This record gives sequence, C-alpha cells and structure tokens, in this order.
Amino acid sequence: MDLEKKREQAQLDIDSAKNIEARRKSGQFATPFPLAREMISYGLGLLDNNAVSFLEPSLGTGTFFSALIREIFGTGKTIKRAAGIEIDPLYFNSAMSLWNTEGLHVYHADFTHAKPDGRYNLIITNPPYVRHHYLSQEEKNYLGNRAKKETGIDISGLAGLYCYFILLSHKWLAPGAICGWLIPSEFMDVNYGTAIKEYVLNHVHLLRIHRYNPDDSKFNDALVSSCVVWFKNEIIHTDYEVEFSYGGTHDTPLQSKRIKKSSLQSERKWTRFPEKEVRLIKGKHATIGDFFTIKRGLATGDNHFFILEQEKIKELGLDMTFFKPILPSPRKLKTNYIESNVDGTPKIEPHHYLLDCRLTEPEIQKNHPALWKYLQSGVEKTSHKYLCKNRKTWFWQEQRQVTRFLCSYMGRGKKGSAPIRFILNLSNAIVTNSYLMLYPKAALQEAILKNPDVIFQIWNELKAIGSEEIEDEGRVYGGGLKKIEPKELANVICDRLRMICAM
Repeated sequence: MDLEKKREQAQLDIDSAKNIEARRKSGQFATPFPLAREMISYGLGLLDNNAVSFLEPSLGTGTFFSALIREIFGTGKTIKRAAGIEIDPLYFNSAMSLWNTEGLHVYHADFTHAKPDGRYNLIITNPPYVRHHYLSQEEKNYLGNRAKKETGIDISGLAGLYCYFILLSHKWLAPGAICGWLIPSEFMDVNYGTAIKEYVLNHVHLLRIHRYNPDDSKFNDALVSSCVVWFKNEIIHTDYEVEFSYGGTHDTPLQSKRIKKSSLQSERKWTRFPEKEVRLIKGKHATIGDFFTIKRGLATGDNHFFILEQEKIKELGLDMTFFKPILPSPRKLKTNYIESNVDGTPKIEPHHYLLDCRLTEPEIQKNHPALWKYLQSGVEKTSHKYLCKNRKTWFWQEQRQVTRFLCSYMGRGKKGSAPIRFILNLSNAIVTNSYLMLYPKAALQEAILKNPDVIFQIWNELKAIGSEEIEDEGRVYGGGLKKIEPKELANVICDRLRMICAM
C-alpha cells in the first residue's frame, strides 16, 4: 500500500502538470484504483491458469499492476511474468521507479508499433481514449492496414485509438487468455464499433460486457459512458450466451441478462441490454428516414465570430444583406414552436444572424469597408481554425435550406420524457450543427402542398415518439447525456406518418 500511495501521488503530479486538452489528445484518463481492483479481481476469477502472465498495453503509472499485486493473494495464483508498455516518458519514468524492482518489465514504446515479446494469458487495461480527429490520416492508414493484416478486419477511419489497441493486441494473446478492456460503451451503438463487434463475436469468445451507470462516471475528466468488455482467446463455433450487466459492480450489478450470440449478430444497439429484451422483427415498420432526409445544421467554424446579435451588427455598421437569421442553440431556445415575423425572422428575442457573404476578399475590400474591417479582426484566430482554414475562402459558410422541422439531437431529458426535442420552425431561420434538420421527402412534401396546415399534424406525430424509441437508436454518454446522429434518427420508428401521406 505504500507503493500504491506513491503511485497515486505520482499520477496526481503528472496529471496536474498537463492541461486537460493535452491529456485528451493523448487519451490519458487514469483508472481509479478501486475500479482497477474490481476488474483485476474479476479477471483473475475467469483465468483457468494459476501461472499468470500479465500484460498492460497502456501502463500509465501502473494502476492495474498495483491492483494485481493486491488482489492475487489468496487466489492460489502466482505472477509468472508481467510487462507494461507506455509511450509517455513521464508516466514511463514513474512506472519504472515504482515497479521495475517489483517484477514488472516496463517498456518505453508505442504499443501500436510494438512486436510481441511472447504470449500473455491476462490483459486488463484502460486503453487511451483518443478520438479519431486527433489522429492524422497517416496514423489512421498505418493502424488500419496493420489491423487488417493481423485480424482480417476492416476498421472505419472514425474509430478511436482504443479500437486499434484491441485488434492489435490479438497477436499477444496466449491460447485461453482472459482480456478485460475498460472502454467507452459507445462502440456498442456506433457504426465504427462494427469492427470491435466482429472481433469479439467471431475471433474470440465474448464472455461479458459490464456497463457502468453513465450518471456515475468512473472518470472525473472524461465525459464518456464506460464499460468493461471481457473475452477469452478461443473460438466457440456453436451459439452461446453472453452476459450483459449494468450498474453497480461486477459482483453486484443492478441488472443482468444473458443474450445469445446469434441475437447480438443481428442487433445494431447493444446498449439496450440488459434493460430491454431482444427486438423481434414483426414486419416492416415505417421510420423517420422513410419520410425525411436528415442533415446536420451548418458548422460555422467559429460561432462567436460568425453569429451576431442585431444590435452588434448595427454597432459595427455592417450591411444586413450579408446576414441570415439563425436560431440560438437548443440550450438557449426556450420554445419548441418558432413563430415568424412578417420579414421571416423568428419571433424570439434577441435576434441572431449568421454572417454569410459569398463575395471575394477584393470585392469586399473595395465595396464594403465596414465588413472588410470586421473580417480582418478574425484573420489572426478565426481564419486559422480547422473548418475555416480548410475552406476555399475562410469565411464562406456551408449552405442549408430552411426547413420547418428541426431536432435537438442531444440532451438529458427527465425520466419518461424524450431526451431530444422536435421543433416546428415557421420562420426563415437556419440552424447550426447543434440541431438536425429534417427535410420532407416527396410523399410528405406532397401532403404539405395539398394542405399546408398538415405541418402541425406532422410535428405532433414527431413529438409523440416515445423516449424509448429514441433511446433504442441513440447513444448515452457520461453524466446521462443522450445523443442521436442523423442515421440513427432515420431508424426511429414512426408508423403514424404513413397515414398523413395517405390523406
């Protein structure tokens, strides 16, 4: 315990020396020691072999090895060999000073480039949670090609680094090895998680997925909903059951259910388990995607610079012809019914406008000096932001047509109420990418042309969609935040819209 206290202090010192953005780019979110002990204890119980060969692919300061030393006593097992790999020199040096004399071989290396130094029968780890946009295209190409070569699995470029860690660890596994991966539960719902699902269903024996309550995040500094995926390095050719548990701990979960592998192969959303039953296919349901084309709102590149209130526009002497009305973020929008003024602006205060000028810089400099002056104030910072610097002209905006139907695609929602809001927009205001925009397809558009008032009926049918239907297709993040992407919203069942099209 003296060593563990030193490790905890070292972890705190290193984390404090790094700003949170740097740690996010590196995916450095330390595992709390009690959680590491819980996982190690459970993993040791699954392992048949009494001679433990332990590998930690993203060692950090050695939380899991510390837990292993603590938990192995009284199990009848001994540590035959232990190794940890760490890319960050600060964590590596800390782990070396703590554990190298305690039997842990510490390697300063990048696990995704490392070659196996043997086979291990116990891997329990919290791999780096690095989101895909922090990976260069060169890194993605290397990781994808290597994962394909070693497992035969294609992986999406939208996958986070932890997905590659799982696939690239396969060659390190001894026959019958037990693996426990503490990862974001989002892989169970998103398209890029398909590669991980394929791996755990077809390349190993998936034993259990324990998902922690997102309202009780295991990490203070990472807004993710966490789960632990357990599998054994063996292939079972017959159908078998996988345990899905939720909340509490591994030993005392709040809910638990066993789901057949065959059911998992046809289910898109694994986070519905264990709370819900396997979905039965009962004929063809109509979905929102049958009636709407769904797009994100536009991404400005810098809302603070490009979205201005009317008073600010007047103060700067800018020409209103270069501005379009735009709704505030869903968080600031207090109504789901947007009425329109005569000029098409929304009847909400204050009025917000998007700077949307398609003129060239020489034209603006020559003919619109006030606008030119304002744009120059954004050259130093805004023009260098990611979206802006990748445009043909840094201040040219994406184009979106106005639609009457909007959706706030992210929210928490009270129990029993839908986590997202459907909004009827009677104004000519467009929206940012904090909304989804629903454009009626031909059949629904024809019904609206016949009777414009039918938009209210459509809106009511969208609002009547239950929270369960939304959550079945969406995903959950740390702190209970719920989110639904365009393709997921398109899969939400909404049979009653058929009747409107038939009118």
